[in-house]
Amino acid sequence: MAGVRDAAAPGEGSGGGGADGRELDGRGEAEQPGGGGGGHGPPPAPQHTETLGFYESDRRRERRRSRAELSLLRFLSAELTRGYFLEHNEAKYTERRERVYTCMRIPRELEKLMVFGIFLCLDAFLYVFTLLPLRVFLALFRLFTLPCYGLRDRRLLQPAQVCDILKGVILVICYFMMHYVDYSMMYHLIRGQSVIKLYIIYNMLEVADRLFSSFGQDILDALYWTATEPKERKRAHIGVIPHFFMAVLYVFLHAILIMVQATTLNVAFNSHNKSLLTIMMSNNFVEIKGSVFKKFEKNNLFQMSNSDIKERFTNYVLLLIVCLRNMEQFSWNPDHLWVLFPDVCMVIASETAVDIVKHAFITKFNDITADVYSEYRASLAFDLVSSRQKNAYTDYSDSVARRMGFIPLPLAVLLIRVVTSSIKVQGILSYACVILFYLGLISLKVLNSIVLLGKSCQYVKEAKMEEKLFNPPPASAPGKPPNKSQNKCKPAQGISTEENLSASVTSQPVHPKENVIPLLVASSSDQFLTTPDGDEKDITQESSELKHRSSKKDLLEVDRFTICGNRID
Repeated sequence: MAGVRDAAAPGEGSGGGGADGRELDGRGEAEQPGGGGGGHGPPPAPQHTETLGFYESDRRRERRRSRAELSLLRFLSAELTRGYFLEHNEAKYTERRERVYTCMRIPRELEKLMVFGIFLCLDAFLYVFTLLPLRVFLALFRLFTLPCYGLRDRRLLQPAQVCDILKGVILVICYFMMHYVDYSMMYHLIRGQSVIKLYIIYNMLEVADRLFSSFGQDILDALYWTATEPKERKRAHIGVIPHFFMAVLYVFLHAILIMVQATTLNVAFNSHNKSLLTIMMSNNFVEIKGSVFKKFEKNNLFQMSNSDIKERFTNYVLLLIVCLRNMEQFSWNPDHLWVLFPDVCMVIASETAVDIVKHAFITKFNDITADVYSEYRASLAFDLVSSRQKNAYTDYSDSVARRMGFIPLPLAVLLIRVVTSSIKVQGILSYACVILFYLGLISLKVLNSIVLLGKSCQYVKEAKMEEKLFNPPPASAPGKPPNKSQNKCKPAQGISTEENLSASVTSQPVHPKENVIPLLVASSSDQFLTTPDGDEKDITQESSELKHRSSKKDLLEVDRFTICGNRID
């Protein structure tokens, strides 16, 4: 063995053994220059070790050593002691935290908007029962006493008085038409249907209610404009009488539709196993599936919020009708009211929970902040304040109908029909109670209007939208009084905005003249919750009438039905 080792040593230095070594390890190391000397000189230091006749490289030894070091304990130790640093992606985690905070703020901000919107709907709804009859009486008194005072104006009545008379006549006609609809027969007809049929019927009624609301306000607006359009213009309509019959037919059919909804809800309340009521409440959660996973812009979310406000207020009125009908059947026994109370609370709670969850996930998926609901509230407040101006172009109830799709006439007809059939008035004392109740409704309406107007002015100031209400004098210095044309349309410099608003509430609107600059002007700096038109960008300051038109288009651009123009992907 010693001789073999001595013979192998010269071979390593001669190059033959080095070639074999390169072929075995594959490292491609070059030979040393003195390696071909035939064994002269000192041999190089051995770089490989012999194992059973083969040579092993350093890389293989390291690979074997690393394999030997791998073990289950080392893996567990590495997993238990492995660390990471969240600050390396600070922006991502900050955004996630803000999303959580936004979801936590959504219920509070949404309910503030809902409460404000519900009181707006209540104000428009109470207007039909309280102030509208008085306004109709004053308009008819002016019409009948007009020959005594002479015709001082070209118009027999003001446009607002004409619209009030039309609303009053429509209410009276539809109320008498509703007497031909038997509520008891409708109740037993619906009660005889199966649960699945009633579930399908209720869904169809909800869709039909939205369709009626979308087309009904257009019918009413067409009637009001046809009746008050200046006569010197070219006739481009079919006449007032056809529009009037269309409006009467619409209000009657919509009232019947809401009556069927109330009857179906009453059947669900009176069912023994409450299965229908449970199915109807679970139907609200289908809204989450249909709306959460869609793309929403700010304007589209505004439409959904307005629709939710209208739907919630309508449900409150339907629950009131159901309670009235049930209390009548049980001879106004107050104990039965506590039987209905848990079901009423369950319906309201499910509606509120669905709205909160729906809006929370919509804002999360579309990166919309919770502050947007304060902007929505300011927009609704702006509608209320602008409808109180001297040259307002629409009634407040019509403005609410355009924004939210809430039309109070059909609902008022149904409620009057249910109340008059459920409560019998007999005797002087009963009529005295009715008069006191009517005075109480007027007090509630006035109080609600005052509080809403004050809150609306506050919200408009917080949103910095006052410049849309009043156009400041462009050329007058603070010490100089404005000219005549500015005095006709603008308040004095020393009067505050609240005084201007309070003065405009109590004043009677007059017919605007051609040379008077309107109060409502288009603001190029603040396009609030509107979808700008391409034509509006090119509007110049040539005429005040064009300013007035563009301003009205700006306010009414985002109503409840703009969602048809802004498609949701």
